[in-house]
Amino acid sequence: MDNAQITIKLTRDEALVLSDWLERVQMTDLSRLVDDEAVWAPIHKLAGTLDKALPAIFAADYSERLEAARRRLRPSADDASERDNSE
Repeated sequence: MDNAQITIKLTRDEALVLSDWLERVQMTDLSRLVDDEAVWAPIHKLAGTLDKALPAIFAADYSERLEAARRRLRPSADDASERDNSE
């Protein structure tokens, strides 16, 4: 079996938003969402890696930083209209 590692590159905004989402998901009843226990190990590993790489999650203005990252990642109205026109 090939156990080569895979590298995933995220922007700081992507990492911050994903870290927050993973934290919220882990605090819910994940058994409804995750039906295979084998998925837990990579979920916890990813969440832990993000936590270590993001000192912003401990900042006093974390909520503001998170919301700003979310705004930057959301498609703008211009993006949506470009997609609609290309179809």
